Amino acid sequence: MAINLAEIIIICLIADYLMKRIHVPGLVGMLLTGILLGPSVLSLLHEQTLSIAGDLRNIALIIILLRAGLQINRKTLNEIGWRALLLAVVPGIFEMVTITLFAPMVLPLTTLEAAMLATILAAVSPAVVVPLMVKFQHERRGTGKGIPTLILAASSVDDINAIVISGIVIGIYTGVSVHIVADIAFIPLSVIIGVSVGILSGLAIARMFDRFHPRATKMALTVIGVSIFLFHGQNLLKMVHIPFTPLIAVMALAFILIEKREKNAHQISAKLEKIWVFSEIILFALIGAAVDLRVAVTAGLSGALVIFIGLAGRSVGTMVSLAGSRYSPKERAFIMVSYLPKATVQAAIGATPLLAMKTAGMPTGAGEIILAIAVLSILITAAPGAWLIQRAGKAWLTVDE
Repeated sequence: MAINLAEIIIICLIADYLMKRIHVPGLVGMLLTGILLGPSVLSLLHEQTLSIAGDLRNIALIIILLRAGLQINRKTLNEIGWRALLLAVVPGIFEMVTITLFAPMVLPLTTLEAAMLATILAAVSPAVVVPLMVKFQHERRGTGKGIPTLILAASSVDDINAIVISGIVIGIYTGVSVHIVADIAFIPLSVIIGVSVGILSGLAIARMFDRFHPRATKMALTVIGVSIFLFHGQNLLKMVHIPFTPLIAVMALAFILIEKREKNAHQISAKLEKIWVFSEIILFALIGAAVDLRVAVTAGLSGALVIFIGLAGRSVGTMVSLAGSRYSPKERAFIMVSYLPKATVQAAIGATPLLAMKTAGMPTGAGEIILAIAVLSILITAAPGAWLIQRAGKAWLTVDE
């Protein structure tokens, strides 16, 4: 496995260099490397590597969420509060409704099966969006109006909505007893509990730093370790039916550190920036490895059409969310583009309807179509979306003093 990781690192570094030479984000090269090395093309990744891919992706995602949280300040959060909430909910709902209505016209799916597909597709990818927003924060692009922070906050909650509603629809389809009101209440509760746990964790870490005065490297490792426990806590709390969002908790933890211990936070941020060089490679290469080209091909042109129609609905929802805001037309267009990439959620739950149908002893044709389109959405939107976000950010966002 060590040799396998070494191969991934070397090839991704080369791909990153080549992509940047042609003014394309390096993560595009890493995604393509993962697809090339993955099971659907050359199949050069060992079983051991693939077996821990989920954990490695989570650790890499934790690094970038911490970096994002350490860039957020209270003033910006106060300014974007309600707008972030709208952006977290409205675009996803528009995309779900659009796909639910349109998909049965071009695919052999019922309306309820189309709704299952819609809930899986209607989630933006934090793995693609967050690193680019952190990069823009460092470059101070759009920070005067808090645009990167707005997208960071909204995209995290956007995923929760899609995952929760997906569970409700799958439960209805397979005949599993669901409590819709309770499940919908899960969304705000999971955010509130996530923020609360993150704040308490951040305060505890701050007090520990005051008492023991560790060096910057140990502070960074401590924060990463606690964040990994927060991610693992999601599974433990789920067993006792307590809603919890680790993405929000990790960002809240980092936010408290920058508020309460600014000097320590900047030291940690510098260390995380170095660790991210390795984490970025692991994150995007393993997301690429999760893409099965053979499954994606079965979705065909009809599947691609559904994806694009859904993105059009999401874009309309984004513009509705920004109506009456202080953002210029170019800034609104940038936010719309930033809300297009799919990857993380689709790779994680794309096969869930298929597995649920098998468990319930139901025909699995619809589940296979849903999985194929979920995989295709990663291919169509992840790498091109990253490229578009970088180009749009440089063209449409102003660099603040």
